[in-house]
Amino acid sequence: MPQYDYNKIFTFLETKGKQDFGKHFRLHENDLLIIKKVCAYFLKDELVCSQQNIYLHKGILLAGSIGCGKTSLMNLMRYLNDKQSIYLVKPCRDIAFEFIQNGYEVIQKYSRQSFYKDVPKHFCFDDLGTENNLKYYGNECNVMAEILLSRYDLFVSHQLITHITTNLAASEIEQMYGNRVRSRMRELFNLIAFDNTSEDKRK
Repeated sequence: MPQYDYNKIFTFLETKGKQDFGKHFRLHENDLLIIKKVCAYFLKDELVCSQQNIYLHKGILLAGSIGCGKTSLMNLMRYLNDKQSIYLVKPCRDIAFEFIQNGYEVIQKYSRQSFYKDVPKHFCFDDLGTENNLKYYGNECNVMAEILLSRYDLFVSHQLITHITTNLAASEIEQMYGNRVRSRMRELFNLIAFDNTSEDKRK
C-alpha cells in the first residue's frame, strides 16, 4: 500500500491552484483536514480512507458554506485522479438552463451516458440547490432530482460514480428533492463537510 506525503501533496495543489485560479490562491490551514480526506479518496489511500470512514466505491458529497472553496477543491482533485475516473465539473444551474432549451433529453444526457459518446461518464454536479424547478413547455420538472435518481440506478447496476458540491444541509436537500432522493444519496455519497467556521475565500 503506497504511503503519501500529504504536505507535499498540499504544496503541489497550492501550486496548481495558483496556476488555475490566480496568485491569490492558497490552501487554508483550518481546511487541511477536509482537504486531506478528499485527497485520500482520489488517491485511493485505503489506510486514511479507512480511518476516516470513507468508502471508495461511493462518490463524494462535498458540503460547506458559500465561498469556502468546494468547487475549486473538486477542480483541483482532477490532478490526482486516475484516467478511468476523470469527471467533468458541471454547474447545476447550467444543467437547468439546458433543460429549458432542450427539455427531457438533458436528463438522459447526464444520467445515461451510453447514448452520448461525447459526454463524460463521471460528473461532479456543482452547487446542488442553485437550480430551480423549471418548466419545459409548461411541464414542471425537478431536473437534478431526476438525474440523481437515474444515476443511483446506474450506481447500483454499474458502479457509476457521481460527485456533488452543495451548501445545503440535509434537511434542505430533503425539502428540495424529497425523501426518496435524500435516502439514495446516503448510498451514493461519502459526506465530507467543511466546518461552519470556514471562511469565505471570495472576500
